[in-house]
Amino acid sequence: MDKWLLNNNVVKAVALVIGILLWVVVHMDVPSDSASQSSISRDQTYNNVKVEADFDSSSLTIKSIEPSEVSVILRGKPSSLKKVDPETFKVKADLSQYGPGTYTVYLHTSGLPNDVTAEIVPQSVKVAIEEKQNKQVPVIINTVGTPADGYKAGLPVINPGRVLVTAPLSKLDQIETARADVSVEKANAAVTKQVRLTVYDKNGKVVDGVTVNPQLVEVEIPITSPFKQMPLQVKLNGQPAEGFSVASVKQSADQVTVFGPKDVLDQMDFYDGLQVDLTGLKESKTFTLSVTPKNKVTEVNVKEVKVTVEIVPSAKREFTNIPIEIIGTGTGLSGKLAVPDGGKLNVTLEGAPAQLNLIKTQDVRASVDASNLPAGKYDLPIVLHLPAYIRFASGQPELKASLELVPNGTESSPSPTSTQQAPTPSPSPSESPSPSPSSTPANAPAASDQVSPKPS
Repeated sequence: MDKWLLNNNVVKAVALVIGILLWVVVHMDVPSDSASQSSISRDQTYNNVKVEADFDSSSLTIKSIEPSEVSVILRGKPSSLKKVDPETFKVKADLSQYGPGTYTVYLHTSGLPNDVTAEIVPQSVKVAIEEKQNKQVPVIINTVGTPADGYKAGLPVINPGRVLVTAPLSKLDQIETARADVSVEKANAAVTKQVRLTVYDKNGKVVDGVTVNPQLVEVEIPITSPFKQMPLQVKLNGQPAEGFSVASVKQSADQVTVFGPKDVLDQMDFYDGLQVDLTGLKESKTFTLSVTPKNKVTEVNVKEVKVTVEIVPSAKREFTNIPIEIIGTGTGLSGKLAVPDGGKLNVTLEGAPAQLNLIKTQDVRASVDASNLPAGKYDLPIVLHLPAYIRFASGQPELKASLELVPNGTESSPSPTSTQQAPTPSPSPSESPSPSPSSTPANAPAASDQVSPKPS
């Protein structure tokens, strides 16, 4: 043995083996220390973790959970604790087997790695569960803002007009309406939109924790332009055939509603522009006329009107002692009629028999126009003002009156020595309005434009 130990080669070999063994021992201790460290459990605390409940939300609601937040102490290896996701880590109360009432329920966790344990502080909570019930309530839409100038917002059209509110039984009696606001600011056309509803109680306060079915409703708010109701006038042009007269005129619509700018409507008292031609008619006839917007009018509620004109054989009737009115006498002048005698005339009128029978002498007016005439003697045409559908009978000579204009306080001449023709005034282009729609709804021939023949 001593010889072996004295041998350098043997000593070197032994030293090499010992060195290898020491290296192995050192390198085996390092992983052993690391494994030892990783196997040590650590604690990690989460505070203010919200308690969630698993329950039948279709028929029940949670009135309260006390406390609503807890602390959770997690235990596990550091590597496992790092895997905990706060977004998926939950603390729950399982209420799936509970009905309405108040209970103490133990909590559990979910969303943790398998090798992580949890301690919940406190371990249980007090839960009040309440039953849900349904109630139908009306939908109310509040219009907000002002439409464009001159326009008006109408009543909202809501679909559906009632909705189903699901709420805890304790809140149900207080729920009154479901509401939404719709803006009509500067609108000049109908406003149509979907709106989300909010539930309100009897005191006008918002009720939370309820569901509405449906949550959205369709709302249409009409926006109307200014409008005005007025008579619809139809002008009658021409005359029926000789020996025939207009007995009546009937319209399918006497009144129309006209829409347009306010300044345009303010200047309109009736809606006209429609005409029918009676020339040569020997029998009754119905005319169909289109009613179209005009003069910045945007719409007329009546699109078409039927005008029925009743034509009958004419009758004639004489009216006597009709006074002649002098109109337009200048300041400081007075007038006297020399012809016809007494300032009265006799005329024969023609029209439908029923119409003639209704006329009284005071319904027939005659006048001469002395406008812009100086003192002197004049032969002036007599103008007749006749009821609707009545005309001066044909075959009579033209009527004229002899008028003398003298300054006030001056007596007129005993007899006319010479007369002069009055200058013919330029007639102003005016249109006679039709009779009241309740009696004769269409325009009668303008009697004021007729000039009577002079007697021989």
